[in-house]
Amino acid sequence: MKQITYISFLFLAVLLSGCSSEKKNPAWVINEVMVVNETNYVDDFGQRNGWIEIYNNTAATKDLGGRYLTNDRNNPKKYPIPRGDVLTRIPPHQHVLFWADNEPFNGTFHVNFKLDPTQDNYIALYENDGKTLLDEIVIPAGMLTDQTYGYPNDGIKYDKEGKSLSTHLKRVTPSSNNAILEENPKVVSLQETDTFGGMLTITSMLVVFIALIALYLFFKLSGNLAKNMSQKKVAQSGTLSAARSQSHLSGEVLAAISAAINELREDQHDIESTILTINQVKRSYSPWSSKLQTLRKLPK
Repeated sequence: MKQITYISFLFLAVLLSGCSSEKKNPAWVINEVMVVNETNYVDDFGQRNGWIEIYNNTAATKDLGGRYLTNDRNNPKKYPIPRGDVLTRIPPHQHVLFWADNEPFNGTFHVNFKLDPTQDNYIALYENDGKTLLDEIVIPAGMLTDQTYGYPNDGIKYDKEGKSLSTHLKRVTPSSNNAILEENPKVVSLQETDTFGGMLTITSMLVVFIALIALYLFFKLSGNLAKNMSQKKVAQSGTLSAARSQSHLSGEVLAAISAAINELREDQHDIESTILTINQVKRSYSPWSSKLQTLRKLPK
């Protein structure tokens, strides 16, 4: 009796789970689509066209080769994705981009159709048999330039009630996560308070100018300190350079004093008091370079 009750309970649980209205996300998801591309992502040929992003929604590497991509409900085999291309092997939870440029001879990821912004665009991915639908999406007409349509979170098509989450996306993220996993609250706050970036620009300029002023003061003070230390060392040596470093006299006056001191030491002077008086000549030119002081003129 207990075994029958247990089997009945198990059967009821399986039945209820099978009747659940929650839809499961497929293994392959047409994750993001751009219809009109004017300033966005470019292909290997430097061209801008609409693109279709497909997402591997599994934990295993899967190959898209041999499957079909189409924009026609009546022609599920419109674009056969070539087999044998290693780039069609998509790692788990990664993306691949197909260009809707109607130039299939440009390579594996260039399909044989384009998207029309003036009407709804139906896009579907079919299994290798061309009959089993893997995923589909309808892009509404009137898509703006450089705007994308898809799912806010990669691979998540339905909410808990089974409703589609497809919408116009705020960010264009080709071959990347549609949702930013981690946002810096300071950056978000700055975007809200400083929309045009004026405050950030002024702050950056102030930081640069303050840093330059600080460097100028630092090098000026360190230079003066080094100069004072060198002058003290010269003064301690007792040389003529010491006298020059400790005074504000010109080189000519110091030369005259040096010559007079040398004559005094060598006794090459008349006998007179030991007081040496030097009066500086107030002239606009140097007496040492004056022709009047040279020996070319005969003495009287």
